[in-house]
Amino acid sequence: MSKIQHTPEDGVSPVDTSDDVILEVRDAAVTFGMERGESKVLRDVDLDVRRKEILGVVGESGSGKSMLASAMLDAVVDPGQLSGDVIYHPDDGEPVNVLDTDRDELKRLRWEEISFVIQGAQSAFNPTMTIRTHFVETLRTHEYDIDDGLEHARELLGDLYLDADLVMESYPQELSGGMKQRALIALGLILDPNVLVMDEPTAALDLLMQRSIISLLYDIKEKYDLTLVFVTHDLPLVADIADRLAVMYAFDIAEIGPTDAIIDDTAHPYTQALLESVPDLSTESSEIHPIAGSSPDPVAIPTGCSYHPRCPLASEQCRSEDPPYYAVDTDHESACHHWDEVDDGITSAGGDS
Repeated sequence: MSKIQHTPEDGVSPVDTSDDVILEVRDAAVTFGMERGESKVLRDVDLDVRRKEILGVVGESGSGKSMLASAMLDAVVDPGQLSGDVIYHPDDGEPVNVLDTDRDELKRLRWEEISFVIQGAQSAFNPTMTIRTHFVETLRTHEYDIDDGLEHARELLGDLYLDADLVMESYPQELSGGMKQRALIALGLILDPNVLVMDEPTAALDLLMQRSIISLLYDIKEKYDLTLVFVTHDLPLVADIADRLAVMYAFDIAEIGPTDAIIDDTAHPYTQALLESVPDLSTESSEIHPIAGSSPDPVAIPTGCSYHPRCPLASEQCRSEDPPYYAVDTDHESACHHWDEVDDGITSAGGDS
């Protein structure tokens, strides 16, 4: 990330940026004009996605996660205005600015280099076409050999523990939710992209199927040397497989770092609140703390730290100064003036309003 980084007084060095980066997001912003003012639903986001990692992008609904995923592929819908840069670094060849390509090149990039699995498999498929026809149309559009492509599709479906012959000849509505979602993942991988961006791919599924797909995704990533960007509101779910987590709040990144560091050494009150608000089978009801307050209005984002109206650590500095990214540790950053005061004793209750 390129925003200013402050080094803590204990001498921790700034973040190491030597890792192999496949996607650079720089100053990515998305705005919508509204009668009551400009709605900024992505606020100058900087993010590096590293080659062959699994990056989890997490946050509440409305935090900007899906908009960031769309920005990575220049797929923000009209009338949204996207600005900034998204630089893709292929295995071979020169870097490409995804936001500065012609229509044909963008179409190629979106399937052959960076593929997108949208939220809701049911809406992604045409109910009048079999799953096989969806694969054929994608292969034909990109001028791939149909027979070879369909053989690869069967392999992908098998990798996802689906009966390829059965699924291929089925219509989407004939498949269960989990089967549709896995078929959509296979479709996203049909042209062998290097990066797979997934927007809430398990949101409509039951817990058992969510866990099953998470496990399958890890295996697929390893087999095909993929880079995965997994967007979800469910932090514990993606934490099972993610190498790093980027926590989003108010349309920007609040904290980013290795998954273990984010979970065990949380350095932003919002991340801590997210962790405390999600139950699991071992959690006592008294230990679950819903996050007080509500997410900010994109037309009227608070001055200073955007989280301060909900934050138990909020000070006058938080209300007046937008925090930079503080280097918590190597490869771990937090946009919180009081990052070193966040610990297991902090709860989301009692936020300053």
